[in-house]
Amino acid sequence: MRPLEELLSDESAWPLIQTWLGEAPRDVLVLPAERAEGEAVLLRLQVTSHSALGAVALETGGILVDRGWLRLLGSGSPRMRSTLASWNTIGDRPEIRPLEHALVVGHDCMGGFFALNGGQFDGEQGHVFYFAPDTLRWESLERGYADFLHWTLTGDLDGFYAELRWPGWEEELAGASGDVGFALYPPLFTKEGQPPSSARRTLVPMSELWNVQQDYARRLADLPEGAEIRFEVDG
Repeated sequence: MRPLEELLSDESAWPLIQTWLGEAPRDVLVLPAERAEGEAVLLRLQVTSHSALGAVALETGGILVDRGWLRLLGSGSPRMRSTLASWNTIGDRPEIRPLEHALVVGHDCMGGFFALNGGQFDGEQGHVFYFAPDTLRWESLERGYADFLHWTLTGDLDGFYAELRWPGWEEELAGASGDVGFALYPPLFTKEGQPPSSARRTLVPMSELWNVQQDYARRLADLPEGAEIRFEVDG
């Protein structure tokens, strides 16, 4: 394991990221980070602050993009306590069942997740993949973390999320922690769950959304396309 001194670069990626933040056409909130927490996450990840991932881990408690619709994990803060370490079972506070050979780097309020491929997915290693809540499949975004970060800050999120948004979502999400997201019933991946405006929406912990979504994906992976499934909810 490399010591912290080797991970703190004199040529940090943070100034470049600050430039991207200044170019963002939408609301972006950089959550404050405690230096000790940032250094601890950097040490656990074993990446340098010269990389965009390392700079975000060290310099931010996380980043809330587009009024908190999309969240980038950092070293944690009161507004979003989840960290790059806790979401990847690194250290003593794991939050989720681990994803092998991949690093979860962010999520959105609809139960979509972003992960850096380390061999878990078919496709380019080092590229970010997106777990789409409406298909329960991991899809390559065909870009590394730095390009992904730049896209989240300056790209066309409205187009990317066009099928997942509804009028008034801003009010429903206003003031919510970055640690919660919408559980929908019927689920998004069912015909009855579309459009999301017609579903029942409840804010629940993101770790709960992760576990439920991944369980759905495992259970439905072997079903033929178009198969009928039935959901029962107690109460």
